[in-house]
Amino acid sequence: VQLQASGGGLVQSGGSLRLSCIASGVTLGDYAIGWFRQVPGKSREGVSCTSASDSSVWYTDSVKGRFSVSRDNAKKTVYLQMNSLKPEDTAVYYCAARPSTVIRTKADDYNTWGQGTLVTVSS
Repeated sequence: VQLQASGGGLVQSGGSLRLSCIASGVTLGDYAIGWFRQVPGKSREGVSCTSASDSSVWYTDSVKGRFSVSRDNAKKTVYLQMNSLKPEDTAVYYCAARPSTVIRTKADDYNTWGQGTLVTVSS
């Protein structure tokens, strides 16, 4: 399993970005996918997760109403649409996969990680 995250960049406060996570070597429909973020000196934080069937999604409280996760299993891609971005959203964002239909929100529950993509929100 390989994951590749992309779509990060520099955006002003209130702006939007869409992150993409492309999976290879797997049937994406067999995997729950999580988005996490990390800032220096802090542990990796769960942002959003989607179950294998996309029937269950989870968002951390700080992004509810602003972020939206979706997936296209045929394209083996999971998206994280981030709207109304705030400076506190600045972090390196990672996507991760776990071979289960059930979502989990902790980084330790995921065994495959993509490289991070940096999101910087200026005030």
